[in-house]
Amino acid sequence: MKTEKLLDRFVRALTAVDPVAVWAHGSLAGGDYQEGRSDLDLIAMLPGRVTPGVVWKLAVLHARLRVEPLAAKLHCTYLTPDTADEAGRSHLTWAHQELYKRPVTPVTRRELHDFGRVLHGRGPTGLLPTVPDRELRAFVVRDQREYWRPTLDNARLWTQDVWVDLGMITFARATVTAREGRLISKREALDLLPGLGAPVEVVDDIRSRRYDDPAPPTEEWTVRRASLTRDYLGPAIDALIASA
Repeated sequence: MKTEKLLDRFVRALTAVDPVAVWAHGSLAGGDYQEGRSDLDLIAMLPGRVTPGVVWKLAVLHARLRVEPLAAKLHCTYLTPDTADEAGRSHLTWAHQELYKRPVTPVTRRELHDFGRVLHGRGPTGLLPTVPDRELRAFVVRDQREYWRPTLDNARLWTQDVWVDLGMITFARATVTAREGRLISKREALDLLPGLGAPVEVVDDIRSRRYDDPAPPTEEWTVRRASLTRDYLGPAIDALIASA
């Protein structure tokens, strides 16, 4: 399996920076992973400060991995024991073929504790603080209010597959988390969306592209799909925010 080969090579290469632990989260850990379509979402705990030398080693490591199939899908955020408990802090991350900084969200932290996959070293207990239910619920509602709701004003974004897919799935997952304090997979989110009032033809479109190999969408359908999605998500997000 290409995924396991890449993970094995990556973990071996990380010995150059002596990681305390390497964990997988997202669909790779929680199920519903689709090779070639899903991202490989990883977290590595480094032993100490991320010096310029460490950054250089990581940049070289990831550059060498580019020859591997699926390497573009591999994303890894680097924590240290001294910074792991700062929820709002941005950490060095390799994603989209470059190094930059981003935070480790409460959703990611909860995933790691609930079903994270240990690829190397210790599990997250004792290394990564747990996420209280209240903090998790507050985060997903805030994400819907401050990030997803404003993007609906940009109609052109919603002609793209990725925005439709993530927008709809993230809303369904946020709804369950806000109501019940638990996380669900993307497959579960797709199953749930029709019951939340989502347009069935849009849900079927997302499902076919995630699990099958459909023909490229027509321009007419792309425009109609964008309209259906935006018309649904606007009121749905507003209702979720109001009920939180």
